[in-house]
Amino acid sequence: MKILCIGGGPSGLYFSLLMKLRNPAHEITVVERNRPYDTFGWGVVFSDATMENLREADPVSAEEIYAAFNRWDDIDVHFKGKTITSGGHGFIGIGRKKLLNILQARCEQVGVRLVFETDVVDDQALALEYEADLVIASDGLNSRIRTRYADVFQPDIDLRRCRFVWLGTRKLFDAFTFAFAETEHGWFQAHAYRFDDDTSTFIVEAPEEVWQASGIEQMSQEEGVAFCERLFAPWLDGQPLISNATHLRGSANWIRFPRVICKTWVHWNDLPAPGGARHVPVVLMGDAAHTAHFSIGSGTKLALEDAIELTRCIEGFDGQQSKADQLPADHLEKALRRYDEVRSVEVLKIQNAARNSTEWFENVARYATLEPEQFAYSMLTRSQRISHENLRLRDKAYVESFEDWIAMRAGQTRQSSEQPIPPMLTPYTVRGVTLKNRVLVPPMLMYCCDDGVPGNFHMTHLGARALGGAGMVIVEMTAVSPEARATLGCPGLWNNTQVEAFRSIVDFAHTNSSAKMGLQLGHAGPRGSTRRGWEGYNQPLAEGNWPLLAASELPYISGVSATPKAMDVDDIARVVGDFVAATRCADSAGFDWLELQCGHGYLLSSFISPLTNLRTDNYGGSLDNRLRFPLQVFAAVRRQWPQHKPISVRISAHDWVEGGITPDDAVEIARRFKAAGADVIDCSSGEVSPHEKPVYGRMYQTPFADRIRNEANTATIAVGSIFEADHVNSIIASGRADLCAIGRPHLADPAWTLHETARLGYRAMRWPRPYQLAKQQYEANLIRATQLTQKTER
Repeated sequence: MKILCIGGGPSGLYFSLLMKLRNPAHEITVVERNRPYDTFGWGVVFSDATMENLREADPVSAEEIYAAFNRWDDIDVHFKGKTITSGGHGFIGIGRKKLLNILQARCEQVGVRLVFETDVVDDQALALEYEADLVIASDGLNSRIRTRYADVFQPDIDLRRCRFVWLGTRKLFDAFTFAFAETEHGWFQAHAYRFDDDTSTFIVEAPEEVWQASGIEQMSQEEGVAFCERLFAPWLDGQPLISNATHLRGSANWIRFPRVICKTWVHWNDLPAPGGARHVPVVLMGDAAHTAHFSIGSGTKLALEDAIELTRCIEGFDGQQSKADQLPADHLEKALRRYDEVRSVEVLKIQNAARNSTEWFENVARYATLEPEQFAYSMLTRSQRISHENLRLRDKAYVESFEDWIAMRAGQTRQSSEQPIPPMLTPYTVRGVTLKNRVLVPPMLMYCCDDGVPGNFHMTHLGARALGGAGMVIVEMTAVSPEARATLGCPGLWNNTQVEAFRSIVDFAHTNSSAKMGLQLGHAGPRGSTRRGWEGYNQPLAEGNWPLLAASELPYISGVSATPKAMDVDDIARVVGDFVAATRCADSAGFDWLELQCGHGYLLSSFISPLTNLRTDNYGGSLDNRLRFPLQVFAAVRRQWPQHKPISVRISAHDWVEGGITPDDAVEIARRFKAAGADVIDCSSGEVSPHEKPVYGRMYQTPFADRIRNEANTATIAVGSIFEADHVNSIIASGRADLCAIGRPHLADPAWTLHETARLGYRAMRWPRPYQLAKQQYEANLIRATQLTQKTER
C-alpha cells in the first residue's frame, strides 16, 4: 500500500511508523512544511495509561520517549494564599520538539520517507504524484484538507471564551501546578509543568472579558509577557517567562481555544488516473479531526491513539491479519469505517470531559467564593473523569483529610479510630430541620391513589424508603384541588381524609426511622386530566375529563392534549387560595419540608417559560412578569408554612428548546425565589415542551445545580442520572450541590442509601434495628465478593 501523510505532527509520524513496522512493504511518505528536526511548542503531557498504549504499539520509540520524560505524581493548586496538594496522578511531560524528533528519527530508521519544507496546497495533485492508496490528513488545527472537504467532514468549530498564551520558564515545577491570581478585572490562571531538565511550560489563561479589561490587547508582546510575570511572580521565583512565538506581535500571542468536532473523519476522492479514476480515501487524524482543551492534557494523547487505532483497523479488520498484496477489495473501506466509528466515540468521551474542564476554567469566578480546600477539590474533579473514589485510589490521605474537613464544616468530627465520614453522609440543616445525610428520595409519580387519598401502597412505598437510609423522602406532586391533579391516581390535599392518610404515613416514618418527610405541592395545569402513566403517558382520559388551566390557551401536546383556559384574575385568586389551604393541610399532616412544583410544564411552570406563556398582561412578557404568579403563590405558601420548616422550589432549569428557558435564566429565577424566601432550589429540567432535545448523560443535570448554587448563592438539589454513591460524594464534596435526589435507583432498591454506603466500605451507617442482622451479612458478602474479585484478577 502507498500511504501519503500530509503533516508531520504526532499523529502522522506515529501512524507512518506503526504501519511500516506492521508491514515493511508499505511505501509511506510524510510531507511536512517545517525544516528537518525543527518544530515549535513547549511541553506536552501524557498519563501513565497513555505510555502503556505506546509501549504496546512500539516498545522502541516508547522507551526512548519515556527516557526523555519528566515524571510527577502531584497536582498543586494555589488559591488565596493556600497550596493544596493531591498525589497519585501519574503525569509525564516531554518537550514537543523532543517528542517529534524522536518520532522523526524512528520513522527514518524503519524506512518511512520524510519530505520537509513542503507546504501542501493541493492534496489531490500530491496524491496523484505519489500514486497514493491512502491519504492521511494530519495537517493540524487549521487543516486545509478539512476545509477543502468541509461539506463531507462537516466540522463544528467552537471558539471558547477564554484567551490563553503558551509560554515557558526556567522555573522548574515539581508538580503539575495550577495558580490562580485575582486582579481588579477578574481571575487569571496558570497551568504549569516541567518537561525537561531546565524548562517548564507556563500557560496563562483568562476569560475574554477579563483579558480585554486588563488591556493586554493594546500591549506589545514584551509588555504582555511582563504583565504575566508580575501577576504570577509568587510562583516564578524570580525566573522570567519566555515566548517562542517571536513571529507574532502583541495580542496575537493570545488566542481563544477552538474546539473541533467533525461529523465524519473519512472522505473518498475520485482522482483522475490512466485507466480510469482512482478511489482514494482521505482520513483525518489528530487536531485536524478533533481538539480537546489543554486543561486535560489530551491533545497529543488523542493524536497518537488515533494512529494506533487506525493501524489496528487497517492491519486486520475483524482481527484478520492482511498483507498489503492480499487486501480484499473492500478491506480498506471496512477498516476506515470501523476507525471512524470506534475513534469518534472514544474521542467524544474525552471531548465531553474536556468541555467540562474548559467550562470550569472559563468560570473560575463562579467558584472563587469556595474556600481553598473545596475550590481545589472542585478543580480536581472538574472534568467528571476523576471522581471521589478515583481520587481516593490516587491519594487516600488527601481524600480522608478532605472528608474530615467537609465533615467538620457540617459540625461532625471523628475519633482517630473511626472511619472518615463520606460527604454524602454529613448532616444538612435548613431552618429548624436537620437532615441526617445529603441523599433524598425525590417526588416520583406513582398513580396509586383513589380520590387523592394515599393508601396501603403509599404506606409501603414511602415507609420502605424512609427505612432505607435516605435523609428525606419527598412525596410525589400532590394536587391542591381535584382539578389540579394530573391523573385520577394522583394524591391530593384538599380534605381531612387525605390529611389523616398522610399523617399515618408521616407518623410511621418518624416513629420507625430518622428520615424526614417532605411533600411536593403542585397544580398540573395544562398537563392535567390524563391517564395513569402506564395507561398512556400524557394521553387524555377516555371520559370524565375536567377543564384545564394554564398561562395561555396552548395545549401541552398539540393535537393530543385538551386546550386549557388562560387564567384570569379570579382563577389566579382561587388557585392561590387552594395552595394556601393545601399548605395548612401539609403542616397538619406533620410534614417536615415543603416543595413547590414550578417546573416540567405544570401550571406554575407554564407561566415561567416563554414557550408556554404568550400573555400580554402583567403576567406575561418579561421574566419579571412571567414570575409574578409563581412568586405570588410562593409568598402565600411561605406565609402559611411554619417559619422553622424549609421550602424548596423545583424548576426546569433548561427547556432544551430554542427560545425557552436557559441555564442563564435559571440562575435569575433562582435568585428571585431566594429573595422571596425559598431555602433550596431543586434543579431539574425539561418536560416543558414536547419539542425538547435534552442532552442526556451521567449526572447531566448537575451543572444546573452547580451554576445556581455558585452564581445565585443559594442551596440546591442535584437530580438526574445520579446513581452511585461516588456520584453523590463527588457532587457534595465539590460544592456543586447541597443535596442529591436519587429517583429511579430508589424505585429499584428502597434501601439504596444503605446498600451504597456498605459498598463504600463505611461501616458506621445505622440500619433500622430489625435489619441489623442483614447489615452484618450484607457487609460480609461484599467483603467476600471483593476478595474473590482480587483473587481472580491475580
